[in-house]
Amino acid sequence: MASERLNRSLRATWLGMVLNTLLAAGKLFAGIIGHSHALIADAIESLADVFSSIVVWRAMVVAEEPADEDHPYGHGKAEPIASAIVSTMLLLAAAGIAFNSAHEFFSGERHTPKAFTLAVLIFVIIIKEALYRFVSKEAKSVDSSAVRTDAWHHRSDAITSLCAAIGITISLIGGKGYETADDIAAIVAAGIIAWNGWHLLRPALSELMDRSPGQDVIDKIRRTAADVPGVQCIEKCMVRKVGHRYYADMHVQVDPLMTVQRGHAIAHDVKDQIRAAIPAVRDVLIHIEPSPQKR
Repeated sequence: MASERLNRSLRATWLGMVLNTLLAAGKLFAGIIGHSHALIADAIESLADVFSSIVVWRAMVVAEEPADEDHPYGHGKAEPIASAIVSTMLLLAAAGIAFNSAHEFFSGERHTPKAFTLAVLIFVIIIKEALYRFVSKEAKSVDSSAVRTDAWHHRSDAITSLCAAIGITISLIGGKGYETADDIAAIVAAGIIAWNGWHLLRPALSELMDRSPGQDVIDKIRRTAADVPGVQCIEKCMVRKVGHRYYADMHVQVDPLMTVQRGHAIAHDVKDQIRAAIPAVRDVLIHIEPSPQKR
C-alpha cells in the first residue's frame, strides 16, 4: 500500500515538474518578446512551481521511509514540512511579483502587450487547470498535504494566467493609455497567490503542531474501542496525525478486579479493532485503568 501511494504521488509530482518547466520557459520567452509584465510574472510563478514540486518529491520519498531508532514514529512529518515550505514559496513569489509589477507601474515605461501573448495564456490556463484537477484527485486519494499543496500551486498558476489574460485583453482593446492594465493584473494575481499561500500554510503548521484531526475520526476511534468486550469506558482519547497516518493515545477503563493478563488482552483487542476499522491508524497506545467501584 505504501509503495502504491508513493508511486501515485511521485507520478503526479513528476508530471507537474515537466509541464511547469516547459510552460515557464514558453511564458517567459513570450512575455519578454511580447512586452507583457503579467506574462513574465506568470512565468516566474511557474518556475516557483518547479522548485515546489522538487520539494514535494523529496518529502514524499522521505515520508515513506520506515520508522527507525531515531524516528520511532516514522518520517511522515516530512509531508507537512514540505507543505509549509511550498506555501512559504507561494507567499515569497507573490511578494516578488507585486513588487516588480508596482515598480513597472510607477516607472512610466508603457508597452502594449502583443496579441499573441493572449493566445499563450489561454493555452496555459487550460493545461494548468487540467493539471490541478489531476493532481488534486491524486492528493485526495493518497491523503497527502504536500501533494495537495502542490495541486494548489497549479491552480494558482491558472489564476495568475487568467488575471494576466484579462489585463492583456484590456490593454489590447483599450489601446493607448490602458497599458497599465497588464501591471495591475499582475498585482491582482500576486494578491490571489498570497491568499492561497496563507490558506495552505495554516493547515501545514497545524499538523506540525500535532493538532487533533477532525472530530469524526476521534468519535469513530472511541466508538470502536467502546464496543470491544471487557471495555467499560473510554476515559481519554487523543489523536494526532503524522503524514497520512494517525497515532492514538487512549485511557481505557476495565473491571478493577480482573487480572493483569486479561487487561493486557483487552488492550490488544482494542488496538486490533481500531486498526481494522480505520486502516489509517498506524498505532494505538493504551493505558488500562480500573473503572470506579460502585457503592
